[in-house]
Amino acid sequence: MSAEIFDVLIVGGGPAGSTLAWTLRDQGLNIAILDKATFPRDKICAGWVTPAVMQELELDLADYQKAHTLQPIFGFRVSQIGKREVETRYSDTPASYSIRRCEFDHYLLERARDTAGAELILGEKFKTMEKVSDYWLVNGTHKARLVIGAGGHFCPVVRAMGAKLGNSETIVAAQEIEFEMTAEQAAASPIEADVPELFFCEDLLGYGWVVRKGNFLNVGLGREDNHKLSEHVAKFRQQLVDSGKIPAETPLKFHGHAYILYPRATRPLLKDGVMIIGDAAGLAYPESGEGIRPAVESAILAAQIISQAEGDYSQTTLQAYQQKLEARLGKRGAKELMDFLPSWLKQSLAGALLTTHWFVRNYVVERWFLHSDQAPLAGSTIPSNTPH
Repeated sequence: MSAEIFDVLIVGGGPAGSTLAWTLRDQGLNIAILDKATFPRDKICAGWVTPAVMQELELDLADYQKAHTLQPIFGFRVSQIGKREVETRYSDTPASYSIRRCEFDHYLLERARDTAGAELILGEKFKTMEKVSDYWLVNGTHKARLVIGAGGHFCPVVRAMGAKLGNSETIVAAQEIEFEMTAEQAAASPIEADVPELFFCEDLLGYGWVVRKGNFLNVGLGREDNHKLSEHVAKFRQQLVDSGKIPAETPLKFHGHAYILYPRATRPLLKDGVMIIGDAAGLAYPESGEGIRPAVESAILAAQIISQAEGDYSQTTLQAYQQKLEARLGKRGAKELMDFLPSWLKQSLAGALLTTHWFVRNYVVERWFLHSDQAPLAGSTIPSNTPH
């Protein structure tokens, strides 16, 4: 058993976990990140990241794109499946960036190691955690005063807190695939690299997408109602093939994953010596399902509380994290006007609005997908607590 006691042990090496470690880089804390995978690892994701996220991460875009995919996005093409498409374009600066998660996550994780001195414990699955004196004992080996659950939708730390994952949770289930096109397929593809295409389902319970990243193509569909999801995905794929959007040779087998929309989340966020961030907490934006920005922001907010706690990781002290999160994202369980409208009326309204350029630009793109009405979160750099 290691005699070393970590101040913070983060379970999950995705954007939330690595951002937390990186944000705590000047706090003089002994930090470790545990993940069952070794990096780089496959992570299928539509993978567009807004400029706000890049700013919050203080990401050096010029450095990043030297060895990684970074596709500027200057527009979106939006429609209901099979209906008229509406295009929104930007001319001055990118509205977003397409990235490959296998590269992006690895880059952030290595940055956390290099700048924060985080110890990477990779290829080890989280199995157990038990309270011993004033620390947690994880997997019978690793001691930590504070354990962070950042392991995605099926985060084992959330399960260790007693939550019944999957029971009575309203999830979004998605299936997608990312593959490299041949030179011939890339040359013939009508999908513009700087204009992702979004396709809302007729019943408004989800949407599909086609995102091009250089010669890589990402195709997927997510729905709140996961009943017969594979059939919905197969039908969507065939419609894209028939319309010439994607190659006929596009693989048939899509990969599945799940996440929780923030207003539907009921998972515990903290207890004595434990905090939950990112997808593990169920933070995805309700309209778009995007999880990267809220994951990054939850990590920044958590880091602020940890830095102020001065080693007191009691639930009473950590409660400020939940308060900050709700101040940023709203109250969990809050309903909006659309939630009270009957489905037939919502579908009727959507049928008209999704063919209107003003609505698509100002609501679908700007508010739902880019969240451009919300300024980047300030304070990703916390004043140093280390002695000078």
